[in-house]
Parts: sequence; C-alpha cells; structure tokens
Amino acid sequence: MKPNLDAWLEGPAVRTHHRREAEASPDALWAAAQEIRLADTGTLGRLVRWRIPGTPQGMTYHEMFRTYPFTLLEESEHSSISGLCGRIWTLQRDYPRLEGADAFRDWEKRGTVRVAIANWVEPTETGSALVSEARVKPVDRVAGVRLKAVWSVVGRFQRFGAEPLTLAVKRAQEGS
Repeated sequence: MKPNLDAWLEGPAVRTHHRREAEASPDALWAAAQEIRLADTGTLGRLVRWRIPGTPQGMTYHEMFRTYPFTLLEESEHSSISGLCGRIWTLQRDYPRLEGADAFRDWEKRGTVRVAIANWVEPTETGSALVSEARVKPVDRVAGVRLKAVWSVVGRFQRFGAEPLTLAVKRAQEGS
C-alpha cells in the first residue's frame, strides 16, 4: 500500500519516482529490497557515499534510511518513509540529528530543505511492484534558489535511483 508522503511534505517540491514490477510476492520483493547494499549498486552507491560522507559501502539501503542523517518517519509491513533536513548542497555532512518524526515535521530552519523518501511494495496482477519516491522541499526562498542550482547538477543522476529496485526485482524473481 502506498504511504502518504503528502502528510510529510505538502505543496510543491522536487520529486523523483521509480517503479519496477516483479513476478514475485510482495513479501519476497520487500525482503529482497531490504538486502540491497550500497556496494551492490555501482553508480547510486557511489553517489550516496559522495553526498553523505562516512556512509559505509556495506550498509543496506534499509539500514541507511534508519540511520543518521535519516530519521524513520513511518513504517508498515511493506513500506517506509524516512526524512532528513539540512543544506543538501554542501559537500559537508551538514545535516542536523533529528529526534524523531515530530522534529522532521516541525523543521523550519531558514536556508535548508526537508527531504522525504518513501519505499513501498504494492501488489499487481502478476506479482508486485517496488516503488521509490523522493521529495525535496525548501523551507524558504533562499533554500529554493540553492535547491534549484544543486538540482540542475544532481538531477541528471536521478535515473540511477532505480538501481536498487531493479536489483531487488531480479533477486526476488530468482528466489521465487
């Protein structure tokens, strides 16, 4: 079931969306997705480690979205939403440590953004689909200008966001 990202980030935001279908049960696909490591995804894994210095390549995406600088906002049997806040355009690890979902929801520090990333599995007629959606919303106009500038560079790499999904589908189908 699709989680409600609108509950976390309302209004206009930069948005990415990836979806891959598998001939596998929702349980099998979600389990496969939880095992994908940054090292398993060449380009995306390197980009994540570049943008979040100190992230171990052996970490799973499932672990990463539950570890600083992320905060787990919401979770169900086949879905999760994680968030982070800060100045994502710097090369430093410039993200505050949030103490839970309320801190994310209430974040309003000038010159920063809020990022929400949802991952979920939904049933299809032939199995299931793994979906990932990310939204980035500036807190103010200054952050909006900076986000637009960084997105002009980083945005062209968003297609690599499907790497973990494609790999999870392959693994889930091999295990079925």
